[in-house]
Amino acid sequence: MRIVISHPKAANRELWCAEMTTLLPGATVFAWQPGDPPGQADYAIGWHPGAALFTAVSGIKAFFSSGAGVDHVLGEPGYPADLPLIRLEDAGMARQMAEYCIYEVIRIYHQRERYEQQQRQHVWRELEPPPRTGFGVGVMGLGVLGAAVAGALSGLGYPVRGYSRSPREIAGIACFSGDAELPRFLAGCRVLILMLPLTAATTALVGRDFLAQLPAGAHLVNVARGALIIEDDLLAALDSGRLAGATLDVFGQEPLPGGHRFWDHPRVRITPHVAAITLVAESARQVAAKISKLELGEPVSGLVDRSRGY
Repeated sequence: MRIVISHPKAANRELWCAEMTTLLPGATVFAWQPGDPPGQADYAIGWHPGAALFTAVSGIKAFFSSGAGVDHVLGEPGYPADLPLIRLEDAGMARQMAEYCIYEVIRIYHQRERYEQQQRQHVWRELEPPPRTGFGVGVMGLGVLGAAVAGALSGLGYPVRGYSRSPREIAGIACFSGDAELPRFLAGCRVLILMLPLTAATTALVGRDFLAQLPAGAHLVNVARGALIIEDDLLAALDSGRLAGATLDVFGQEPLPGGHRFWDHPRVRITPHVAAITLVAESARQVAAKISKLELGEPVSGLVDRSRGY
């Protein structure tokens, strides 16, 4: 069995090669990048592989995304239409994502930013927290990671509501689905956490009309994909005070350009796409287990429905 690793970062290619060689000692694992000679492989693992991989390396039976999300592959016109695409499921990312979102929700609920302002002004004043029962936290996207985040926040006593394309039932979470229930979902979100996959249906979803359905003074947290948001509309909502703040971990262009207004906006908090970093060792174990199942002719989870984009 031959496994090819394609990743834009050399360090990641080396890590994946080392892990997969250890986990599947009978396999030949090799790295490939544009410009390398043609070859053959049974399985491919990578990130932003580019059309050249599928032209140069023949025999690939399935492609495994080496990070969260598969839009980097679905947006590649050279990706073979009949090649199975398999996504990572958690692989150590759910805990990181939950911690990131919990931190932001706690900061917002307990008004930490206002206390920091008061410190700079030498003001000693206790602030009354809002009633927790009315402090709705919405998680938009209830896949493996979204469901984990919703459950973690619910466990801390926040009233959590979740939204998904298809109906879901999750204990302790008020679940909404479909276009008809979206307005009611948004209306109850004092904090809205975006965890949607990037698809044709979700690209530029979060614009002026969408944001206007959130309660006045709501906060937005985006840990999914930057292209979900129309940036000018978000800035307008922040400038007007319609939104109280936004925490952004992902952007339409990364790294974020130095002159972008997000950098210095007083109502924006920025992190450099670190809400859930791919843990190669855990991810490789998951991929290796799935390859072993495929070799035995057994079904695997995480197979992407390309018509839906996830």
